[in-house]
Amino acid sequence: MKKLIAGNWKMNGSLAANDALVRALVKGMEGDAGCSVAVCVPAPYLAQVQMLRAGSALELGAQDVSQHSEGAYTGEVSAAMLKEFGVRYTIVGHSERRQYHCETDALVAEKARAALAAGITPIVCVGETLAEREAGRTEEIVKRQLAAVIHANGHCISEIIVAYEPVWAIGTGKTATPGEAQQVHAVLRAQLKAATGHADRVHILYGGSMNAANAASLLAQPDIDGGLVGGASLKAADFLQIVRAAR
Repeated sequence: MKKLIAGNWKMNGSLAANDALVRALVKGMEGDAGCSVAVCVPAPYLAQVQMLRAGSALELGAQDVSQHSEGAYTGEVSAAMLKEFGVRYTIVGHSERRQYHCETDALVAEKARAALAAGITPIVCVGETLAEREAGRTEEIVKRQLAAVIHANGHCISEIIVAYEPVWAIGTGKTATPGEAQQVHAVLRAQLKAATGHADRVHILYGGSMNAANAASLLAQPDIDGGLVGGASLKAADFLQIVRAAR
């Protein structure tokens, strides 16, 4: 199974900056990148990045999706709309969405289901806060978050991607050690295996401040199948170095 490196631009970008970044990524990926690579971009830039990546191996992702298929939901973007722009992946349940938009485990599960129904692969984020980790609740929290998605999507759960993103390591410069990350990834793998029997087919990404300096050691762990990369995905040289580490 090829590793997957997915960049999460968050609320960053401009027409000019996107043009320079995507062109640099496409050029840097010429030939066989050795892994799957995607960028998850703000919704207004989907059309631009779709055109810039045309003919390349760079895949397009969104940062969120509505649980609704259509209707009076001002500001929402449906999975069918994303599909029309060639979106392959969409992030659901990112810790920032859970925190700032009060997204529940049940809502995240519904969003994953909506993505799957449209043929889009959801990248389901799970992770604990610093307080939860210090209280020894890491395994409890991530298993609860993933269980909601398994319960709602059991028949096709092997088609999702899971991203472990310890909240305390997102944008803080702190990173779980390779051993700490591997321990949680192994727990998630076991949970998926119990639910599907096909856990080896599911990518489990690490998403807590992966960067050019620590990517190789994290990606060397047996249950880390790639990365969900934040800040480093906005710098072509850094992001490409992570891609090379995933070969």
